Amino acid sequence: MKKALIIGAAGFVGSYLIHQLKDVDGYQVAVTKMPHETIPGEGFEVYDLNILEKGQIEELLAGLRPDCIFHLAAQSSVFVSWKNPGLTIDVNIKGSVNVLDAIRALDYKPRVLLIGSGEEYGHVRGGEVPITEENAVRPGNIYAATKVCQNLIGKIYTDAYQMEIMSVRAFNHIGPNQAPMFVVADFCKQVAEIEAGKQEPVIRVGNLSAKRDFTDVRDVVRAYSLLMANGKAGETYNVGSGHAVAIQEILDKVLSLSRVPIQAETDPAKLRPVDVPIIEADTSKLRACTGWERQIPLEQTLAETLDYWRERVREEA
Repeated sequence: MKKALIIGAAGFVGSYLIHQLKDVDGYQVAVTKMPHETIPGEGFEVYDLNILEKGQIEELLAGLRPDCIFHLAAQSSVFVSWKNPGLTIDVNIKGSVNVLDAIRALDYKPRVLLIGSGEEYGHVRGGEVPITEENAVRPGNIYAATKVCQNLIGKIYTDAYQMEIMSVRAFNHIGPNQAPMFVVADFCKQVAEIEAGKQEPVIRVGNLSAKRDFTDVRDVVRAYSLLMANGKAGETYNVGSGHAVAIQEILDKVLSLSRVPIQAETDPAKLRPVDVPIIEADTSKLRACTGWERQIPLEQTLAETLDYWRERVREEA
């Protein structure tokens, strides 16, 4: 049985990837987390790891010797990257280099998947949508800039050291259990709190005109697994729905699921210093390589995310 290691599995994507690899694909799974984090579930090994400590990574890999490594550990919020660029740079660049250097020190070559972002494309120009992997990257925020750097370093390590590294540019992935610093979870949490009488019937929003490519997290982790099996070293693959949706449309769909009337008001605190107008993936390269297709419609994801937050609010009450 092949062994998969997920670095940084305590975040939103981690639990879904654990399920995909362990229960669907039949891997023996090991995961890492920070000491203060918890990862619920059973049937997989859990280790504490700080990716800013290279020695910890080397020790872990020497003992586990995984066949494949999914590098999820990141500071993944654009909003937080504006507030704390230093932390974002440390985790996303220095941490990734530590991981790759520790892998390079091994006497075998595990397959590695680096997780990047559709935000890397940044300021997309007219005629560039949908965005292919060959499109120029023009990052418009600190988070995106760090992911561009990670991607470039991954390619350099692949070529220079003959390592089996692939990269993805994952566009907006959404679903139950996502932190409310992300727009869909934020909308759903606010609606659930309004329904429960914990917030006045006004939902506070940021820029509603931006268009983003939203994909259910369960479809995203399935793409990750398929790429680990079929992807080509040194290549980058877009992972997304292939269809951009305005944040206004997301808001309208969420509000249509509400059990009470709700008004929307712009909250200046939710506006970003720079917001890219449209980001939409061309996923033909992913589909040609793996046969992946989106399976879960947006409406289902929004309904399930709202139900998740309704349950959370009930539990907290």
